[in-house]
Amino acid sequence: MLNLDQCRTRQKRLINVLQRRKLDAAVCGLDWHVYYFTGFRRFWFHQSAAVIFSDGRSWLTTANDPTDRAAADTIDSFVAQHMATLRQEQPNVVAEQVIAQLKAGKARRIGVDTSQVSARVILGFDGSCEAIDDELWQMRRVKDADELELLRRSIRCTEAMHKRAREIVEPGVDELHVFNELHAAAVEAAGEPLSGALGNDYACGAMGGLPRQGRKAKAGELYIFDLGPERRGYRADNTRTISVDRNPTDAQVQAWQRITDALEVVEQTVKPGTRGKQLFAMIDQFLQDQGGTPMVHHLGHGIGLQPHEFPHLNPHWDDEFMAGEVICVEPGQYGQELAQGIRLENQYLITADGVENLVNAPLELA
Repeated sequence: MLNLDQCRTRQKRLINVLQRRKLDAAVCGLDWHVYYFTGFRRFWFHQSAAVIFSDGRSWLTTANDPTDRAAADTIDSFVAQHMATLRQEQPNVVAEQVIAQLKAGKARRIGVDTSQVSARVILGFDGSCEAIDDELWQMRRVKDADELELLRRSIRCTEAMHKRAREIVEPGVDELHVFNELHAAAVEAAGEPLSGALGNDYACGAMGGLPRQGRKAKAGELYIFDLGPERRGYRADNTRTISVDRNPTDAQVQAWQRITDALEVVEQTVKPGTRGKQLFAMIDQFLQDQGGTPMVHHLGHGIGLQPHEFPHLNPHWDDEFMAGEVICVEPGQYGQELAQGIRLENQYLITADGVENLVNAPLELA
C-alpha cells in the first residue's frame, strides 16, 4: 500500500492549495483521492471520506470499524451493512459525518472532489463549496516513490502476462482461454487478487477489444495484447503484438519496424518540457514518412491511480511533460494487409534528462 509518511507529505501539498485558494477544508470522497492522501483503500462496495483542514488537521471515516492504518489524525467509522446486507445509502451516511466534522471545525468555505459523498455534502453543507478536481489531477501527475513502487509492481504483472501469451498463442487457441491464462499469470505475479477489473485488449485479428466467446486465433493474424492489470490501486498499461503462427508477412514486419523505430524516436526526444501535442505530431509524421499510415488514436497518456491521467499525448490537449510523470506511449499501424494491425506500448518514467523504460518484455512479433 501507499507509504503513510508520503501520504502526509501529499496532504501538505493539498493544504498549500487550500491556503492559496482561501478554503477552510477539502472533502475527498472519491476512493482514488482518499487513498492518495490517507493510504486507506476501501473495499469495492464500501464508501469512505477524508477531510483535510487548512490548519493541518485530517479526518477519515471507514466502513464498519475504524482502520488501524491510515494517515489521519482522527479516524471514525460508520455502519456499512446490517446482517451482511450492504446499505445503499452509504454516501448519505458518510456525508452526514463529513458535515458534522466541517461544522465542528468551523469550516465555511470548502473544496470538494467529484464523488457520491461530495454531492451529498454539497446539498447539506451550510457554506460555500468549490470544485478542486483540476487541482487534484495536476497534483497527482508527478509520482512519489511509493507510487512508483506500486506502478513497477503492476508492470511486473504485465511482464508475466506477456511471457505467458508467448507460451500459449498458436493457431486455434481460444480468446477466452488466453484471457483466463493471462489473468492467472497476473494474479500469480501480484501475489494477491488484482484490485480492479483486468483491462484492456485481448482480441485477435482486431485493433482491440475484449475476448470473444468461441473466437479462435488464426494463422496469419496478429494478436494485440494491451494489458492493464491493477495492483493495490495502481495501473499498468503496456502492449505487445504477437504473430499467431510466428510467421509474420513482409508487410507486418515492415509495420513493426516503423513502430519500434518510432519508440526509439520517443526515447531520444522526450524530456521535461516536451509537449504532448508536439510529440503526437512528430510521431504521426515519422510513421507516414516511413511509408506508414497516420495515427488513428492517441499516442498515449499518463497513468497512475487511473488508466488515463495527465499528461495527454493527444492533439486535443497541449500538456507539457514534467520530471516524475509516468507516461504510456503506444504508436500503432492498422489495415487489412496487417490482419487488422500492430500496436506496441511502453511505460516511461520521465527523468530530469530523458526517460526510463519501465517495461522489460520482448517487442518481437515472433
